[in-house]
Amino acid sequence: MPCFGISSRKKLNTCHIDLQILFERVVQVWDCAVLYGHRGQTEQNEIFQTGASKLRWPKSRHNTQPSIAVDIRPHPHRGWDDTRVFYAFAGFVLGVAEELRRAGRIKHKVRWGGDWDGDRDLTDQDFNDLVHFELEES
Repeated sequence: MPCFGISSRKKLNTCHIDLQILFERVVQVWDCAVLYGHRGQTEQNEIFQTGASKLRWPKSRHNTQPSIAVDIRPHPHRGWDDTRVFYAFAGFVLGVAEELRRAGRIKHKVRWGGDWDGDRDLTDQDFNDLVHFELEES
């Protein structure tokens, strides 16, 4: 059974408990790695400069403590251009999140960076962040 490595676990531990519960369940079925949980000012602004984030410090949901956003890369990962694995992984994650929410294990709905408005139309995004998952306001 897959499990998080030390680096992924350390990053996930900077996140809201709902994200921790969700991804501890996800990794049992689908191997994945945590890229970012909480990001400080320097890190957030560097990522903004590269274009990987549209938000400067402190506007990102990664900038809260605990972080209400997490970036997760699924395995196998054949490169950033092979988006099919990201779409499949996101569907799995969102299904698990809804199951946990309905069971009362987590409080928040989860939004994915490939469908910001949650309308399931994956063609209407201005910015795709396929590794990004965040908690919606409750």
